Amino acid sequence: MPDEPLSFKEMCTRFDVTPRTLRYYEYIELLSPIKEGRARYYGPRELARMTLILRGRRFGFSLEEIRQWLLLYNRKGTKEQYLVWIDLANRQLAALEKQRAELDDTIRDLKALRDRTAESL
Repeated sequence: MPDEPLSFKEMCTRFDVTPRTLRYYEYIELLSPIKEGRARYYGPRELARMTLILRGRRFGFSLEEIRQWLLLYNRKGTKEQYLVWIDLANRQLAALEKQRAELDDTIRDLKALRDRTAESL
């Protein structure tokens, strides 16, 4: 992580997010940059939080789930945060496995229909 804070533009570039996304994450209090006038600067804490936010989104968590999980660290510390994370991860894994099973069924049905159609030609 850099020693120098990143500017708003650098933060958008670094994480490949739009300015609108970054402002929204600030609005819902996922990020709290240092403000100097209209300029915003992001230090190591905000970079780490942004990494966790994007990872959480990739795993399918809602922004509210991510926000609540990040709030736990400030209120109850690492152990409580890890326990909640394990519970969230277990629930999300179950949901993803269900989606995968549904996709496998859909793919199998589509292939069967395609094959029957091709045979009828």
